[in-house]
Amino acid sequence: MNEQEVYYTIALTRMTGFNFQTALHLYQTLGGGQAVYDHRLDIRDVMPECSARLAESLKDWSLPLTRAAQEMEFITKHDIKPLLLGTSDYPQRLAECPDAPIIMYYMGSADLNQRRVINIVGTRQCTTYGKDLIRRFVADMKRLCPEVLIVSGLAYGVDICAHEESLANGIDTVGVLAHGLDEIYPSCHRDAARRMLAHGGLLTEYMTQTRADKLNFVKRNRIVAGMCDATILVESAAKGGGLITTDIAMGYDRAVFAFPGPVGAPYSEGCNNLIRDNVASLVTCADDFVKAMGWQMDRQLQKAQADGIERNMFPELSDEEQKIARILDEFGDLQLNQLSVKSNIPMGQLTALLFQMEMKGVVRALAGGSYHLLK
Repeated sequence: MNEQEVYYTIALTRMTGFNFQTALHLYQTLGGGQAVYDHRLDIRDVMPECSARLAESLKDWSLPLTRAAQEMEFITKHDIKPLLLGTSDYPQRLAECPDAPIIMYYMGSADLNQRRVINIVGTRQCTTYGKDLIRRFVADMKRLCPEVLIVSGLAYGVDICAHEESLANGIDTVGVLAHGLDEIYPSCHRDAARRMLAHGGLLTEYMTQTRADKLNFVKRNRIVAGMCDATILVESAAKGGGLITTDIAMGYDRAVFAFPGPVGAPYSEGCNNLIRDNVASLVTCADDFVKAMGWQMDRQLQKAQADGIERNMFPELSDEEQKIARILDEFGDLQLNQLSVKSNIPMGQLTALLFQMEMKGVVRALAGGSYHLLK
C-alpha cells in the first residue's frame, strides 16, 4: 500500500467546493491524489479547464489533511484495506463505471474480483415468499457456480436474508454500507457483519463519522450495481431502493433479473412491472439465471482447472472463436459486456464460447470478469 497516495486521496475526497465527480476528474486527469496535491498551486497550468473557483479551493488542504491523518490511524488500527481506483484490488467491474469512487474502505476476506459476482436486492419488508426464493436460489447457486460472490446492502429484509443464506451455504458475501466502518447500521445486524468478515466482507466509500443518511443509501446502490455482473430483484413495491439499483445496473449495461410474484401482491408489484416492461428478465430459479448468463459450465471448468488444462498448441477455432480472438488481439483485455458489444454475440452464447476457448488454452479469465488472449 502506498500510504502517501492513500493519505492524499482521502484528503481529496474531503476538499470542499466540489462534488465527488470533480474529485474523480482531478484524480484521473492528474493520476492520483498526491498529484492533485502537488499541483494545488498551479492547477490551471496542468488543467486549463479548471475553473478559478475550483483552483482557489484547492490551495488550502490543511483541514482535509488533518482529517485524512485521523482516518489513516483508524485504518491501521482496525486492519482496514483502502482500495484506490486503478489498483488491482479495486473491484474491476466497478472501475469501468463513470462514477466509481476514487477510494473505498474494505474489511474482509473475499476476493472482490471473484469470477462471478452478483447482487441480490429488494424490499426491506421481505415476505415468507421472498425468503423462500432467496433460500432456494442461494443454495442452488452454490451447486451451479462454486466461484460466486453475493453482494447486498446489509439492510433489513431481502439484503440481510441474502447475506445469511450465503453464509449458511458457504458462499462469500459482501455488504456495501452507506456509512463508515466505525459502525454497523442497523445495529441488529452486527453479528451477521462479524461473521461476514471471515466469509466475505464489508465495503464502503464513506469515511468514519459519516452518518447513515438517506442520500448515502441511494449513492451506495451504484456500488452494489457496479461491482456485479448481474442484479437480481427478489421483491419490491412499486417504488423502492431495489428499483433504484436495477435502474443503475441497466445504465451500466449489466444484466437485470426479477422474480415474479402474485398479481396484486404489494411487494411483487415492482418486480412484475419490470418484467412486464422488458426491463428485467424473468427468473424463477438459479438454473434459469445461470443459463441466461451462460454460466452453466462453471463447475466443468473448475474441474478441468483442478485437473490441469493442457494447452493445445494448434487449437481448432470456430469462426466465432476466431472473431473473439481477433477482437482481444486488437483491443487487449476486455470485460464480458464490452466483448459482447464489439463481437455482436449475445452474452449467454459468448460465455459458452469463452468457456470453450479457456478449455483450449486460448484465453484466460482475469480478475473482474475480463478476458485475456494467450499468445
